[in-house]
Amino acid sequence: MDMKKYLIPVSGLAVIACGTGTVDKPNVIYVFPDQFRNQSLGFWSEEEYENHVGWQADPVRTPNLDRFADESLVMSKAVSTCPLSSPYRGMFLTGMYPERSGVTLNCMALRPESTLNPDAVCISDVFSANGYSCGYIGKLHAETPMKNDPARPGHYVSDRNPEWDAYTPPERRHGFSYWYSYGTFDVHKNPHYWDTDGVRHDPHEYSVKHETDKAIEFLRNENGERDPEAPFFLALAYNPPHSPYESLDDCMEEDYALYQDMDYSELYVRPNADTTLSKAPSARYYFANVTGVDREFGRLLDEVKRLGLDRNTIIVFTSDHGETMCSQGTLDPKNSIYTESFNVPFIIRYPGKIRHRVDSTLLSTTDIMPTVLALAGLGDKIPETAEGRNLAPVILENGEDCDIPDAALYIRNLDGPADKNGIVHGIFPEARGIKTDRYTMEISITRDRELARVLIFDDWNDPYQMHCLSFSEHPELFSSLCGILDRKLEEADDIWHREQILRHLTLGKAE
Repeated sequence: MDMKKYLIPVSGLAVIACGTGTVDKPNVIYVFPDQFRNQSLGFWSEEEYENHVGWQADPVRTPNLDRFADESLVMSKAVSTCPLSSPYRGMFLTGMYPERSGVTLNCMALRPESTLNPDAVCISDVFSANGYSCGYIGKLHAETPMKNDPARPGHYVSDRNPEWDAYTPPERRHGFSYWYSYGTFDVHKNPHYWDTDGVRHDPHEYSVKHETDKAIEFLRNENGERDPEAPFFLALAYNPPHSPYESLDDCMEEDYALYQDMDYSELYVRPNADTTLSKAPSARYYFANVTGVDREFGRLLDEVKRLGLDRNTIIVFTSDHGETMCSQGTLDPKNSIYTESFNVPFIIRYPGKIRHRVDSTLLSTTDIMPTVLALAGLGDKIPETAEGRNLAPVILENGEDCDIPDAALYIRNLDGPADKNGIVHGIFPEARGIKTDRYTMEISITRDRELARVLIFDDWNDPYQMHCLSFSEHPELFSSLCGILDRKLEEADDIWHREQILRHLTLGKAE
């Protein structure tokens, strides 16, 4: 594939999609904790919200997010197109599918080919080119680790083998002028960060609190973090409630205390959860981190209001993917089309511009970049490289025509072949699928490109996806869903389309 045709300089940004959003330049705060599933929001149990989903909310305490939802647009069917940390971030930043963003797999040293394309036009590039001060705080995990430790030139940032963590040098920060970030490091109470100047910080405190403190400093501009005369774009990427979730080393004790005496019948309200799995005790620690994120997000909201920024600031709360937490009998928290993994929160507040309601539009990860830019009045600056839809007209209800999606694409990639040194080359595109308003379907293949499995769920009548429909017993439905999937694969110029994988499958006895 000729990657150059997908890349343009920032100066060449052009309009695509529909609508241009607003004409003002609001501030934008984009908050996305890692592995925060949509079901772990307390407000879904409230009367106003529960009829918009067919499932019961987790027994979590999220008072600040509940309050935020009451002031916002809540999108009930937002999905993570490729529900893994790194591919999501590549799509969010660029608006491109993984093969074009460059991030096809979770980034680590043995996968050097999976890394954010340095020439890609990112959302922060566009904001920066249009007068915004841009800041990034927290987990990036969108680049392969390089031997560029500022304190030890020529070395990785640690001596782990293989390395997962990474330092991002200034030339790869895509318009973010304020930087307080790291690659990936899953120690919630002993995090570390590299600042704008490449200096490492080890604060020895709960990462969500520390990152919120840094975000508040950015809002206050305490140390000249931003241009006080310019609008700002702030991305805040918490790691919790991502694993580990095994002990009090992984969460705050005050939050764990809310769940420590709950038995499995109280913790696991989803009938598809298998509490005999070794992971079952994790729910208490996971929910504790959900509450920890909620508390710190509440502090951020309060500071935005105290500073008088709330009326002209777009705030988004979302996540890179969900968490199965014993549902569907799998220990893998992500990288599946099951709703616990695929469905993510997407709550957006813009006072006076976005009306409070619940919306069932199928928002995909690639749609986020063009939509947020348009909401900020930069619809005419959306780069031609963005492959998602601009759904700002739907969110603003401004009457402009918009190409509303009838389905959302699902992508699951695994490692391609490894060489004698263990270095992974390419990808194995194991599964592709779709989510429509009613149905979920996934088709997976073996490495020999034979049919491995077909999953079809009727989400209206089976919201917990406990009864897989046989594709051979529902031929008309299966044919219809395959037609939609084929069209979505073509729209995405996906490897399954280019290599005609779907059309070459022998749909025989893979029930």
